[in-house]
Amino acid sequence: MLDKVVDPLKGLELIDDLQRLGVFYHFEGEIKRVLESIHNNKYSCKWNKEDLHATALEFRLLRQHGYRIPEEVFNHFKDNTGNFKACLCEDIKGLVDLYEASYFSVEGESILEEAKDFATKNLKHTLENEKDIDQDLAILVSHALEVPLHWRVPRLEARWFIDVYERRWDMNHTLLQLAKLDFNMVQATHQEDLKHTSRWWRSTGLGEKLSFARDRLMENFLWTVGVDFMPQFGYRRRMATIVNALITTIDNVYDVYGTLDELILFTSAVERWDITAMEQLPGYMKICFLSLFNSINEMGYDVLKEQGVNIIPYIQKMWADLCKCYLVEAKWYYSGYTPTFQEYMENAWISISAPVILTHAYFLCTNLITKEGAECVERNPNIIRWSATILRLADDLGTSQDEMKRGEVPKSIQCYINWCNRERCARTHQILDWRDVEEDK
Repeated sequence: MLDKVVDPLKGLELIDDLQRLGVFYHFEGEIKRVLESIHNNKYSCKWNKEDLHATALEFRLLRQHGYRIPEEVFNHFKDNTGNFKACLCEDIKGLVDLYEASYFSVEGESILEEAKDFATKNLKHTLENEKDIDQDLAILVSHALEVPLHWRVPRLEARWFIDVYERRWDMNHTLLQLAKLDFNMVQATHQEDLKHTSRWWRSTGLGEKLSFARDRLMENFLWTVGVDFMPQFGYRRRMATIVNALITTIDNVYDVYGTLDELILFTSAVERWDITAMEQLPGYMKICFLSLFNSINEMGYDVLKEQGVNIIPYIQKMWADLCKCYLVEAKWYYSGYTPTFQEYMENAWISISAPVILTHAYFLCTNLITKEGAECVERNPNIIRWSATILRLADDLGTSQDEMKRGEVPKSIQCYINWCNRERCARTHQILDWRDVEEDK
């Protein structure tokens, strides 16, 4: 089907269906060839200039696959006043594509920001008058407005879209059958991965012995499926689930249960990375430290066996850095100290655990690990730091209120509000001092 594509729009629509049905990874070479052909002929072809659906779909798919496409392609759909044309409101399919494309904007792209506002406003208005549009199209609109496609977990989207695709009048039976078979086969692979990590979890005794800790193995596993669902990457998912579960447990040790003296001892043991260091720990911490020590060393052994590189010093440092940042937050909590926003963020981008997760991901994903690459990751380059910062701020937005109710350390929102209040007070005092001086004069 991909080899026979002649019409660029049909090619884009087929690629979009393959992606949303979750079978695109079988056809990466063919998809790349079609997109490359469309991109190379982009500026000589006029087929999409007046078609919002075609333009927006092309823009989204090309940007998603790394092609540089200017936002100015949407200027064709603006009127003389610089606003998007009112007649576009009747093109519901085109509006959905424009909405989805707008989420591939980068900083400073005002046209795409306008497109997002325009599409969102009119799609919401369409839903309010749902009787005027096809019900299947209304379902797509509602689904898009709930969460944009760019933010969705691909495997969950595939399961949802299979049902939607099956009801389409232009549905291809062969493609539908492939999607269903593939979903069941990949799900079976995921179930095997989950069995493996479940056996590991039970063997550690963490869920049973540390009753205060969150027993969320399934949640931790689903994160890894969200990152990379493809069946050939089962080892990565298994190891990443173990890393996530260890982070969740250790986070609870610092946040929920451990005394400050115990946390200092645990942090020291992780820094030393010595089995004898656990002797001074209380019983529950011994189980936690031993699970961490054995699991991470086993990962290091696997990499050493496969690639001949000792990664343990690098990942051990990341775990030590994480625990030291957890300890800083514990000290703030026990002393009742509210950090400044800058103090909080300098610590919190590490305590969100992203550097640990991404460091392990690098070593689990890289086919040829080099000393230079390992040292680069160890220095936490900006690609790790800014990713961690985004994760921290997003996490605080989602959990801040609940964590404050539990009496945990103030999060970024509270630290920022506190900083703003102090700045406002300082400015007020400056104004009052100035008035006193004027009165004395």
